[in-house]
Amino acid sequence: MTILTQVEQVEIEYPSSDGEPMAESDITRDYMTYSVEAVKLYFQERSDVYVSANSFIYYEQGNNQAVVAPDIYVVFGVANRKRDNYKVWEEGGITPDFVLEITSETTQTKDQETKPEIYLGLGVREYFQYDPSGDYLNPILQGVRLINNQYEPIAANNIAFDTLWLFSEVLGLELHIISGELRFRVPQTGEFLKTHKEENLGRLAAESTLRSLVTQLLNSGMSLEQVAQMMNLSTVEVRRLVGENF
Repeated sequence: MTILTQVEQVEIEYPSSDGEPMAESDITRDYMTYSVEAVKLYFQERSDVYVSANSFIYYEQGNNQAVVAPDIYVVFGVANRKRDNYKVWEEGGITPDFVLEITSETTQTKDQETKPEIYLGLGVREYFQYDPSGDYLNPILQGVRLINNQYEPIAANNIAFDTLWLFSEVLGLELHIISGELRFRVPQTGEFLKTHKEENLGRLAAESTLRSLVTQLLNSGMSLEQVAQMMNLSTVEVRRLVGENF
């Protein structure tokens, strides 16, 4: 009699969380939020760019211990869609192109020793570290670029200890530190990237200024049509700005 032995295939799980609460300082969280939102907004028209923050990247199929969680990372050549985590083998072998770690006392060793080796192995083209406290890095923003299978420092344009900038070839953006504050800048326009909230606040402030100017012109005796022509607005837009007051 032939006895058939059935080998049960245990499905390997790739968690989206390690089950531990996130313990981040206000400073780290704020810069993570700014960076991921601003860069996402910048690439929002690109369907082939994925931007994420503090999520797990699994880079070996069948090994859920082969995992890393960058503070901010950008991947080109994959679908811009929501993911629980990022599995390299499910993305055609495509790995992140850009990584930014916000260094702190608890992450310094990993950010400077362990993670660079992982990112080099994954072929991450640019790796940046930012130390908001100024306690661990000098200068407080540093970057490396993958050249001939090794990381070479990216030249920093130093103005002061807490004011400098580096250029990311991968993103096509400048990473600026202004009095210790991290901001991304578009070199072609000189514009600093904003989050959705910052953009909305700026839009509201601009509209408030425009409303005030339109109201002054109408109060001076100009007609809606004249104001609209002068401000290069439609009469409908002028009415919307001033409501039923005129």
